[in-house]
Formats: sequence, structure tokens, C-alpha cells
Amino acid sequence: MKRILLAVTGLMMLCMSAAQADPATEAAVKKHILDNNAYSIRELKSPGGQVSKEGSMEFWSSGGLLQEVPPADEVEEFDAFGLKPKHIHVITLVPGKVAVAMYYSEGAIDRKNSAAVPNYRTRATQVFVKEDGKWKVRAAHWSPISGGAGTSQTSVEN
Repeated sequence: MKRILLAVTGLMMLCMSAAQADPATEAAVKKHILDNNAYSIRELKSPGGQVSKEGSMEFWSSGGLLQEVPPADEVEEFDAFGLKPKHIHVITLVPGKVAVAMYYSEGAIDRKNSAAVPNYRTRATQVFVKEDGKWKVRAAHWSPISGGAGTSQTSVEN
């Protein structure tokens, strides 16, 4: 029994140490999110190369099934982009290497060749990994907030 207790205690300590706060990682991921958003507002397109070389598994705010997003350098273009990330909270899993960001994204978005969403309001959770010195998305879950709407895109092929 004593061995089991020691093993469980050790495992709990290992898990807790793996998710310690790291202000530098948290600030870098938050800056990455804000910089990408500012770029999209300014350029009316998304910055390319945001997905991990391993791809990303994502649930989108439009609903539907889990999407496997390939590691392409695709750039989304917009007729209008007025989203704003709010209340960004970052949890470091491995300092300087892996972090989870949770935040709200609100505003209006009009993707080229897609239906406009004038009342976009979602909760976002994104897992970021550091690859070749840059933060990349490895997994994401976007879900609409009550009274708001998600995107109109339902698959990678759209």
C-alpha cells in the first residue's frame, strides 16, 4: 500500500510540475494570438503557416465533425475582418515548447467566398507547440457563445 501511495504521489507531483506557470511562454503565446489577429485586420488575410508540421485536430464553431487540418501554408482572405480576441488565458504545459490558450473571439467576419458572420462570438481553446522558433497550432476547439454565431465553414474542403 505504501508503494502505491508513493507512486500516486510521485505521479501527481510530476503532473503538477509539468503545468507550472511560465510567464515568458504565456506572454509569447498571447502576443502570437494578438499579432496574428492584428495582421488579419490590417491585411484582410490570415498569416500563413500557422498549423503544426504534424497538422491540427480541430472542432470549429460552425459545428460538425472533428476536422483534420493539414500543415499547409494556406492563407484565408477576407472581405472584412473585425474579430477581437478577449480575456486570453494561457497555461504552460512545457515551458517554451507547449501551451494551451483559452479566450473569447468576438466581432464580425466576412471570408471571401463564404457567408458573412456579423455576430461572431466564440470560446476558443488552442494548443500551441513551438516548431523552428515559431508557435504553431496543434489542436483547437471553437464553440459559439449563446446569442452569437460561429463560422459558416464546415470542412477543410470549403
